[in-house]
Amino acid sequence: MNTNDWVAVCRVEDIPLMGSRRVARGQGAPVALFRTADEGPQAVHALLDRCPHKGGPLSQGIVMGHGVACPLHNWTIRFEDGCAQAPDEGSTPRFALRIVDGVVQLDAAQLATLGADLPLPVAGPGAKTCRGSC
Repeated sequence: MNTNDWVAVCRVEDIPLMGSRRVARGQGAPVALFRTADEGPQAVHALLDRCPHKGGPLSQGIVMGHGVACPLHNWTIRFEDGCAQAPDEGSTPRFALRIVDGVVQLDAAQLATLGADLPLPVAGPGAKTCRGSC
């Protein structure tokens, strides 16, 4: 990949320690950037901001260790592969990233296409009401 294949999105310090930051895209759900307590490039991770269970915004979840707990139903999604922790099943797309001189960069092709076809969660007055188990 050459330099044009990567998009600079923020500086590492723009992502709160043990927190997240959202990156808007032209289409589809945003990308959620997470920062763990680790040092170096392994401290930053990028997932589609959509839980595989009910589409909850992972960026609003709690970062713990090497995963994030979805704020809707507490599913834990691992940063290393985007998979739900057992006994839950499913996964959310994981985005390639690199850090150059403290700047977080995402793969341009993935940013444009990965997970863009997944439905966005519907919340608020237009949302369907949950009856029984959600």
